[in-house]
Amino acid sequence: MPEIRVDPLTGHRAIVAGDRATRPGGGLSVTPAEAIDPASDPFADGHEDRTPPELYAVRPDGASAGGADSPGWSVRVVPNLFPALAPDSPPPPPQAKPDLFTALPAAGRHEVVINGPQPVLSLAELPAEQAAAAAEVWRERMLAHDGAAYQHLIVNERREAGASLPHTHAQLYALDFVPSAVARERERFGAYATRTMGGNLLGDLVAEEVRMRERIVAIDDDAVLMCPYGSRLPFQLLLAPRRPRRRFQDEGPTGAALLHEGLSRLRRRFGASPPLNLWIRTAPRDAEHFCWRIDVVPRLTHLAGLELGAGIHLNIVAPEQAAAELRDA
Repeated sequence: MPEIRVDPLTGHRAIVAGDRATRPGGGLSVTPAEAIDPASDPFADGHEDRTPPELYAVRPDGASAGGADSPGWSVRVVPNLFPALAPDSPPPPPQAKPDLFTALPAAGRHEVVINGPQPVLSLAELPAEQAAAAAEVWRERMLAHDGAAYQHLIVNERREAGASLPHTHAQLYALDFVPSAVARERERFGAYATRTMGGNLLGDLVAEEVRMRERIVAIDDDAVLMCPYGSRLPFQLLLAPRRPRRRFQDEGPTGAALLHEGLSRLRRRFGASPPLNLWIRTAPRDAEHFCWRIDVVPRLTHLAGLELGAGIHLNIVAPEQAAAELRDA
């Protein structure tokens, strides 16, 4: 029977209705994407002149014979060619009715992390050690913008999930404000700590999920991978550290090995890597109680009027079923 579930981390409500997957047109499938043409790939090794000058790169022995913007890198960071944020963003023109119309400078930084020189569309197609190297650079760049109010790192895979270039890459937004969704989670972590005399909301959630085992996909020494109780979309994944840490960018495991495994399980389950959105939720500035996590949302269904109009997602695959299928993958 359908039920409404409340996500303990965000407070979002989702309708979980597994029977709807059997309705006409309700099946889930993934069409393989076309391979990348290396000749037209601006993120390929040897095409450094097709991007803005690099901000950071990892190369063997720390450098290459050609120096910056030369081939031979394993992970490379460049400014976004079409940035949504800029450190010198000018103030918008004043509004006649500022109590009704508010506009602020789009201040901040917007970077691209090229996850590897391999011309592939997904992190799952990279070697596991390359995905781990990319995650380390994600952390380095978040630390480079430690003065920002919030650092939001995302990976969009395939055009259906918003990727304008197919070569696997991440984007980092260094914001001078805390987004309302993150602020709401900060409040929920704080309220839980008060109620439980210091408990960590995500840490306690992970411990209970591991005890129950219903929604666990995989576990290693560093992290836990699960289909969250309040999953808003089919086969949604959540990766959390085994031991709670406030910020992803601080010293400690990144969970990259388990993330790569989870994305590989999705790929095996559907025969191809699905379009997906991935983001890192890390502690915003001044958050005393928090725990980082990585959310992975495959884009297997379309958002429609219920989701866009009411903010209530309709999930046609129960997370318990999704976890079981991914464990078998």
